[in-house]
Amino acid sequence: MAYMTQEGYDKLVAQLKHMEQIERPAASAAIAEARDKGDLSENAEYDAAKEAQATLETKINELKTTIAAAKIIDTSMIRTDVVQILSTVEMKNVKLGSVMKYTIVSESEADLRAGKISSTTPIAQALLGHKIGDVVDANTPRGVMQLEILDISVG
Repeated sequence: MAYMTQEGYDKLVAQLKHMEQIERPAASAAIAEARDKGDLSENAEYDAAKEAQATLETKINELKTTIAAAKIIDTSMIRTDVVQILSTVEMKNVKLGSVMKYTIVSESEADLRAGKISSTTPIAQALLGHKIGDVVDANTPRGVMQLEILDISVG
């Protein structure tokens, strides 16, 4: 089950629609065009078009699975006394003193540039269930990072 916002869900549905209505017909047209060029046994363009279509169909099926398993979270029901999915957490790296702010989202909505980290990341896993003032240890690839939770908000 993938927890996500309505916005994230709508984005996935739009992406699926685009793949099915635009990209799928384009892939079929590319195969037909390559097929028209002659001998299929030595036609690299045909093989590439078939492979691209197979990759597209895999992506479509994965997206359908994600959408089917999606659980949309009502952001008005999110508490701010404890870190949970869709919480925006302001934290301080205890060792470096640097302050960071991330929103914890589902994997499909993660976008580090937008300050959204997946709930499956080491930092999010360390924060979930904790409160303001708690110091948590996040086991990151660079080693253990001690984070102090400064604030919890929504959005």
